[in-house]
Amino acid sequence: MLTDIEIANNSKPFKINKIAKKLHLATEDYEPYGYYKAKLNYIKSKPSSTQGKLILVTAMTPTPAGEGKSTVSIGLADALQQLKKNVCLSLREPSMGPCFGLKGGATGGGYSQVVPMSDINLNFTGDIHAITAANNLLAAMIDNHIKYGNELKIKEVLFKRCLDLNDRSLRNIKIGLGGKINGSPRQDGFNISVASEIMAILCLSENLIDLKKRLEKIVIAKDINNSPIYAKDIKAAGAMAAILKDAIRPNLVQTLEHTPALIHGGPFANIAHGTSSVIAAKIALNKADYVITEAGFGADLGAEKFFDIFARKTNLYPSAIILVATVRALKMHGHIAKTDLDKENLTAIKKGFCNLQTHIKNLEKFGYRPIVAINHFTTDTPKELELVKALCQKEGIKAIITQGWEKGGKGCINLAQQLLSELEQQPHAINGKCLYNLEIPIKQKINCIATEIYGAKRVRFSKKAEQEIETIEQWGYKNLPICMAKTQNSISHDKTKLGAPKGYVFPITEVRLAAGAGFIVVLSGSINTMPGLPKYPAAEKIDVDATGNISGLF
Repeated sequence: MLTDIEIANNSKPFKINKIAKKLHLATEDYEPYGYYKAKLNYIKSKPSSTQGKLILVTAMTPTPAGEGKSTVSIGLADALQQLKKNVCLSLREPSMGPCFGLKGGATGGGYSQVVPMSDINLNFTGDIHAITAANNLLAAMIDNHIKYGNELKIKEVLFKRCLDLNDRSLRNIKIGLGGKINGSPRQDGFNISVASEIMAILCLSENLIDLKKRLEKIVIAKDINNSPIYAKDIKAAGAMAAILKDAIRPNLVQTLEHTPALIHGGPFANIAHGTSSVIAAKIALNKADYVITEAGFGADLGAEKFFDIFARKTNLYPSAIILVATVRALKMHGHIAKTDLDKENLTAIKKGFCNLQTHIKNLEKFGYRPIVAINHFTTDTPKELELVKALCQKEGIKAIITQGWEKGGKGCINLAQQLLSELEQQPHAINGKCLYNLEIPIKQKINCIATEIYGAKRVRFSKKAEQEIETIEQWGYKNLPICMAKTQNSISHDKTKLGAPKGYVFPITEVRLAAGAGFIVVLSGSINTMPGLPKYPAAEKIDVDATGNISGLF
């Protein structure tokens, strides 16, 4: 069987102008980046009454390799296209960090891929590089201001530099060493670029002017009176926006079956808000009748943030939700070793089903009954697949076996038909809900997420977190949503707690204000915002030949 890279390389993508025509884009609506990519220009939205239907794809708590949300999303879009529907994908850009680490790329897999795969997974159109540059320009201007007199009386710098690679050695560093010529020494650290507040700002901005206003609001430091200092105070927002003027424009590519795909923005849902951009979603809904989007990692992370941050801000609530599950993940949550997930084990599936069941019940709190998509792996047995369907049926949930990896859109036709059937049965649009009101105190919002979604009994705040919450409230930012940062490997804060942990204490270690993005980042457990590489990183197997063909990227 062909590998993902061989499948992508052997495909014959259409020239990007042909894909643009599928979305009824005029030549002035986009700018080609080579033959198979394009940057979209600013496109006016049509009235909301005629916009397309948004379908959100989320998942159960994944195995380290992931359960295939992108594969299912792409396969579903291709299936809808086969059914003669006007459809578009709206997905996140991959970060290079995981590509060189453990998880690999994020363009789907097998015959459900977006292409050009290597370009999208690596440098693409330079969006994440621009975010990195804008972020680090701001950091440099902060230190430059301090060196030349510190007119703003900066006492504590809050803004970190970033890099789009996994590098644990940059989590805690000392900068400014080497004497006065290099500035004032201090303890600092890096985020990965996709966790930068600027990534979130780009994804949540409505246009270039909104982007610039949000950049101005970034809290960069505290002064000697513990008052906030903003990016606008050091006159950085204009130059940052200039760097980002093209990055804010969504990217148009295609699937292997030539379905249009907008790929834009790439925040991780375990340490950021985890959705693609508002601009991309609105353009897609403007140009297509059905828009498939996804929220990162499990529904406890991506889907919760989709509703409480993205949908709350935009009023773009989905018409339906697809919840991706795999036999492998169910067995893992049934406490089967990862080396034994290929072996049939019905008992483990029954035991691990509590994880999927929890995500189903959590989505109901937002007003939805999801369709479960069982992403088929070649090692799944008929008995295992039928058991998962039966367990879902007991919950009143329809489960559909999908084979997007093996068959592309054809392998997701049943899912597409079930989706269309359910959409047709809706007498009116679903009124999606948020989990909490913004007016309640910060601690209460955190407690609501921890107890209602994560199954915790109570929340424990570190002294540091207590002080940070007090400061944020004093600054007048009490009424912002929460962006929880925690492990993606468990519904809880502890990656070793599989299944559906209950009744534990959920620890909060740090709280950060992202005023420009419009939310509060809350760190739990041992999570950090700069990942590290595994013992055997994927980078060891990636290479390029004399003609520029890349191998080893998955």
